[in-house]
Amino acid sequence: MTFSIRKATKEDMPRVLELIVELAVFEKEPDAVKVTVEDLEQGGFEDPKQFVCFVAECEGKIEGIALVYNRFSTWKGQVLHLEDLVVSERKRGTGLGTALLDEVVKYAYSLGVKRVSWEVIEWNEPAISFYEKKGALVKRDWFVVQLNEEEMKNYIANI
Repeated sequence: MTFSIRKATKEDMPRVLELIVELAVFEKEPDAVKVTVEDLEQGGFEDPKQFVCFVAECEGKIEGIALVYNRFSTWKGQVLHLEDLVVSERKRGTGLGTALLDEVVKYAYSLGVKRVSWEVIEWNEPAISFYEKKGALVKRDWFVVQLNEEEMKNYIANI
């Protein structure tokens, strides 16, 4: 199978959103995606740009994405966060995930960041195994902590 990895364009955002939704379905949260094509177009292509997205294209169709953005770590300094690495279900196991992760790591290295970080859901053993085989440290002793929109509203109301 031949494919190419490239930076996404604004015109790719409808397909990028489809893959984001596919990931949400896979992670058993089909209604969790609130982002729109317009949000993606604005966030990735209008100043200030909030993310960079790489796409894996096979036979003219985008079959995978890796979306990253810059963060700052009080311990390390500049960090690149991998928000999502998604390969369409029908193309998993074809090397697209490796190619996308390779591109992210090369990009991070070119930026001079001190770390690339991301989360993986605890029951996704194929992804955990994939990342560990690539040399990533999966920190099983940390928890992801979040406040969603409604929780922030409640928080502020109780200050």
